[in-house]
Amino acid sequence: MAKVTRDDVARLAGTSTAVVSYVINNGPRPVAPATRERVLAAIKELGYRPDRVAQAMASRRTDLIGLIVPDARQPFFGEMAHAVEQAASERGKMVLVGNSDYVGEREVHYLRAFLGMRVSGLILVSHALNDLAAAEIEAWDARVVLLHERPEAIDDVAVVTDDVGGAQLATQHLLDHGYAYVACLGGVAETPTVGDPVSDHVEGWRRAMHGAGRSTEGRLFEALYNRYDAYEVGLRLLAGPDRPPAIFCSTDDQAIGVLRAARELRIDVPGELAVAGFDDIKEAGLTDPPLTTVASDRSAMARAAVDLVLDDGLRVAGARRERLKLFPSSLVVRRSCGC
Repeated sequence: MAKVTRDDVARLAGTSTAVVSYVINNGPRPVAPATRERVLAAIKELGYRPDRVAQAMASRRTDLIGLIVPDARQPFFGEMAHAVEQAASERGKMVLVGNSDYVGEREVHYLRAFLGMRVSGLILVSHALNDLAAAEIEAWDARVVLLHERPEAIDDVAVVTDDVGGAQLATQHLLDHGYAYVACLGGVAETPTVGDPVSDHVEGWRRAMHGAGRSTEGRLFEALYNRYDAYEVGLRLLAGPDRPPAIFCSTDDQAIGVLRAARELRIDVPGELAVAGFDDIKEAGLTDPPLTTVASDRSAMARAAVDLVLDDGLRVAGARRERLKLFPSSLVVRRSCGC
């Protein structure tokens, strides 16, 4: 049986092959609804299957978007990756996901691999994009959107949430309960100070504390972003003589670890200890007690990132800073704070 071609579809639909291409690729030019329906009906009747490899060779682009995250095992990044995949599917694209594991060399590895596959664009959730990775992006002249984080090494379009403002909201809420002070679980010494959400969360905590006339000296504690390390830090902190009355954690995953440590030490939350987090991952509503946290619209952020990375005008001179997408943060009040 002869292979069905785009010419066959065009003949049956009574249109040009260019119009068939516009329908298949959802652009770049609009197609009248009636014409689109004829083309789709012809595709179905003939059983036409586009040759994606040939398309990629001709256009030097694929229907793929590369997404690099630090660690998809962490709930926040897993939920963000899922949101990006859904948004990409709405645009007729597929997503390739790479985990950098917070290692610069792995990030460069995935950058080279995805760019070599001629992806339509790259969405980076980069913990600390290094100069080598930035040079790789520049060499390929790649379409890049930074999501969630804004590394200092690259000045490109970014989609982020108001991390400083959100952390201020959570810390101020704890202070409004009357706690003498609020401790903070931040990142580790290697955490970048520019463009990193956790650093911004710590800054928001500082602003709220200083605004209330409270000292932050000796009240910031280091922990990795995951619940397991935060659990170990929580055990030492909560078992010590200077147990804080309230803790703001830079991520919900850290807060889950602290809640586990408190339960193990038989410390009542929120009776003896108040806890708040940041991210509003799905588990936050299922902890015991449910976790007060800060939320952002991940679905809207993912959709904005996908739209930006597929936008032909993304790299127009002078457009980068105008394309910054800042989404607001909101406080989600549950029982762990004492409400």
